[in-house]
Amino acid sequence: MISGVVLAAGTSSRFGTTKQIFVLGTKPLVAHAIDALRDADVGELIVVVGHDRDSVEAVLPSDVRIVWNPAYRDGQATSLAAALHVVADDSEATVVLQADQPGITADDVRALIAGFRATRTQIARLRFLDGPGPALLSREIYAEASHLHGDAGARLLIASHPEWVHEILVERPAPPDIDTPTDLGRDHERG
Repeated sequence: MISGVVLAAGTSSRFGTTKQIFVLGTKPLVAHAIDALRDADVGELIVVVGHDRDSVEAVLPSDVRIVWNPAYRDGQATSLAAALHVVADDSEATVVLQADQPGITADDVRALIAGFRATRTQIARLRFLDGPGPALLSREIYAEASHLHGDAGARLLIASHPEWVHEILVERPAPPDIDTPTDLGRDHERG
């Protein structure tokens, strides 16, 4: 089984309000990542919440497992660790998505899963034409990923263990993150 995690605990300080619940199109920003994972048929859906917990939880669908990260102010790595500690025992790997990148599609998630299954690498990562994208972490590195610190998330693992990484080329530019209200004016691909 492959697990799916959405990191949705951040403070949205540059956005000015809780961006995870901001409606983009017809649904909250966090729902775009959830839907990409669901449509790719991951075996479980986990959403890590922190800042403005009640508001974020209120927009989450009933089929997700909600994980509270009380240390969310200490950086993204704490949310990743919180998720990996509760991943199902029969999960062989976890796709990790951000709540603020609505252009990541189910096809992108399926490409990560297919890349992992073909290579059995410790980390599968999307490589867009203009930069890296989301990653899948294999169970064998959950312990190491759980000990990361700060806001870099899995990027530190990737930088320190390039031999663990299998990149999957995606023939389009990376979908933009939504960091500020100005970012909402960009074109967003949705799947």
